[in-house]
Amino acid sequence: MADNFMRESINFLNDFGLYDVVLPFLLVFTIVFAILEKTKILGTTIVEGQTVTMKNQNAMVAFVMSFLVIASTQLVSIINTFMANVVLIILLIVSFMMLVGTFYGSESEFTLKDSPGWMQVFTILIFAGISLIFLDSMDWLQPIISIFTNFEGEWASSLVFLVVLGGFIWFITREEK
Repeated sequence: MADNFMRESINFLNDFGLYDVVLPFLLVFTIVFAILEKTKILGTTIVEGQTVTMKNQNAMVAFVMSFLVIASTQLVSIINTFMANVVLIILLIVSFMMLVGTFYGSESEFTLKDSPGWMQVFTILIFAGISLIFLDSMDWLQPIISIFTNFEGEWASSLVFLVVLGGFIWFITREEK
């Protein structure tokens, strides 16, 4: 019952236009207003001996730009897709940092070059695991998996030949320490 209630609430917010109008408007307004305040492009004024930005003008420009953005459904769609991907990348980075943090104490810093060999191996394995999970969740891993599931004699012999050839080239061209 609670799941149905939450789904109906989300559908109501979607019908209300929260995701397609309100949130993109607030995002664009906030970013444009912050940039205008920081750069002081529209000028400053002196109030009681202090130099302050032209907040009214900055807000009006940010307001107009935000309305122009939400008037374009294509721009809103791009913003929604882009922000979802940014959040996904942030989650991947935080997940990686949490998993790597299990091997490092709270007093130590994360530097891979100063870590013992086993920590470096685990860090690389964690990175590879998170990368594979990400690729699989986006269905980008499927073409690679299909190569190995449809592995026939010609593929196998070609792959073995390329690996042996690459190993031979590496062996011949490597430099002695």
